[in-house]
Amino acid sequence: MADGGFVRLPDGSVVVALAVPRPDASGRTVRVLVHAANRPRALTRLRNLGLRAVYLRGNAAPPTPDEISAVLHHPEGVVWRSAPCGLTESWHPMTHLFRSAPTLAS
Repeated sequence: MADGGFVRLPDGSVVVALAVPRPDASGRTVRVLVHAANRPRALTRLRNLGLRAVYLRGNAAPPTPDEISAVLHHPEGVVWRSAPCGLTESWHPMTHLFRSAPTLAS
């Protein structure tokens, strides 16, 4: 992915940020943040959650300080939101990314 990056924290762990396509094939992208011991472990966590084709090449878009705070304060250490994001959209847990869209019954 060209739109991603990482930041090494003082304790040696990393926060990785990636822009990935939504799993529902809507054509939209989401920005995913993951906190892990190292970069390979972060990518493995995302692959284990179902995002199979995630790669980090370069450091073109590292996480901002606000994004780092968001993922560090989340109990799972993995969050996402739409990219580009609206000013009012908050971070969501990964389980919300894989929920199917609600259907309207007629």
